[in-house]
Amino acid sequence: MTDITIRKAEGTWVVRAGGAVLGETKNALELSEGALAPVIYFPRGDVAMPFLDKTDQVTTSPKKGEATHYSIVTKSTTLENAAWSYEDPKPEIAQIKDYLAFARSDTLAVERV
Repeated sequence: MTDITIRKAEGTWVVRAGGAVLGETKNALELSEGALAPVIYFPRGDVAMPFLDKTDQVTTSPKKGEATHYSIVTKSTTLENAAWSYEDPKPEIAQIKDYLAFARSDTLAVERV
C-alpha cells in the first residue's frame, strides 16, 4: 500500500522557463505523496521536448521507481536536472508513464492559468 494519490489536475496548466512556455496542457495529473507538496505532471506530448536534454542523472524512489532527469535549455541559461520522468513506473502509479514533472524555482514556473 502506498500513500501516493494521482488525480486529474483541473484546469489548464503551463510550465515556463527563461520567458518561454515549455508546455501547456488540460491533461495534467497531480501526484500527492504523504505530506509533500503535490507535483504536477505534464503529458510528454504537451511539452516542447526540444528544450529538454536528457542527463545522466537517475534517481530512485521505492514507491515510484527510477526517474530519468532532463536539463532545460533556455536562451539565457541551462537549468540542470530541472525535469524528471518515470519511464517505467511501479504498477501502482502507472498513469504517470509518459508524463514529465518540473522542479519549481525562481527561474521555472508551473502554474494553473
